[in-house]
Amino acid sequence: MGASDPEVAPWARGGAAGMAGAGAGAGARGGAAAGVEARARDPPPAHRAHPRHPRPAAQPSVRRMDGASGGLGSGDNAPTTEALFVALGAGVTALSHPLLYVKLLIQVGHEPMPPTIGTNVLGRKVLYLPSFFTYAKYIVQVDGKIGLFRGLSPRLMSNALSTVTRGSMKKVFPPDEIEQVSNKDDMKTSLKKVVKETSYEMMMQCVSRMLAHPLHVISMRCMVQFVGREAKYSGVLSSIGKIFKEEGLLGFFVGLIPHLLGDVVFLWGCNLLAHFINAYLVDDSFSQALAIRSYTKFVMGIAVSMLTYPFLLVGDLMAVNNCGLQAGLPPYSPVFKSWIHCWKYLSVQGQLFRGSSLLFRRVSSGSCFALE
Repeated sequence: MGASDPEVAPWARGGAAGMAGAGAGAGARGGAAAGVEARARDPPPAHRAHPRHPRPAAQPSVRRMDGASGGLGSGDNAPTTEALFVALGAGVTALSHPLLYVKLLIQVGHEPMPPTIGTNVLGRKVLYLPSFFTYAKYIVQVDGKIGLFRGLSPRLMSNALSTVTRGSMKKVFPPDEIEQVSNKDDMKTSLKKVVKETSYEMMMQCVSRMLAHPLHVISMRCMVQFVGREAKYSGVLSSIGKIFKEEGLLGFFVGLIPHLLGDVVFLWGCNLLAHFINAYLVDDSFSQALAIRSYTKFVMGIAVSMLTYPFLLVGDLMAVNNCGLQAGLPPYSPVFKSWIHCWKYLSVQGQLFRGSSLLFRRVSSGSCFALE
């Protein structure tokens, strides 16, 4: 669901979906929403449930796409398929990078341009902060078009590492060993299978997140150098040396816990909500039941990504906090003792969804800007 990668799709958890309104990380911790993988298969006609006694259809698991998806081929074509996923993920990452770059600068509170006066639906005058497009033009004026891709290299490496990790884990722990959810399952059996599939997805997501997080931290710090015009983090290898020297091994994992919590809440919330909605609220006798179930999974991915956006925001802020860059020091940000301290601070300020919207950005009541 940040600029956070290997997070959830650019639009999952605060990415492109976030452009439509606050709370969306669909950027994502993010922008556009969760990838959904349907594993359910209709049984052969001979095994279908009696029409007079329809059984609740089971809900397959939902897989989140955090910049690096995990579905890979098998057999002799596995290396080729894996390389194809890495290349495809790199292309999507590069195209979405300006969006996540602007989002990160907004997340850290960098507002270099004054707000403009506009009107809301009621005709009242309100202050609007610059949208993504205006912000992107400003970056081009300062750094040129290439400036929109600051921090892209470590992010590409992070996503590639996440994809390869998921593929390797699938070889060690083949998903075929997990029973597939079927429409002929009863409620209790289908729920057990959804729980097993979600646990499998959670394991892969958490491991890939932990391994790729150091590169994510480097990418975040490279991008926020735009705020203070620093050049402290200029390359992956030199950045690794600086972080290890100044912060030790733990410096590579700052902000990891809120990202992991966001991933776990996203997967379980999305899978279980979609399962229960499809099992209890969608009637099998309805002719469009299958289509509705597929849309239910899609909508649940967006809805849950909105709720988990604060985890993405806190994780990204902790990655750059007190690292020697202006964006992570007062007045942009207090020095946080922990991610919980950061969460509480943002909650008090009413800023837990800061950066979730990139188009219609109204000035909050607690802002320093005033409407004359």
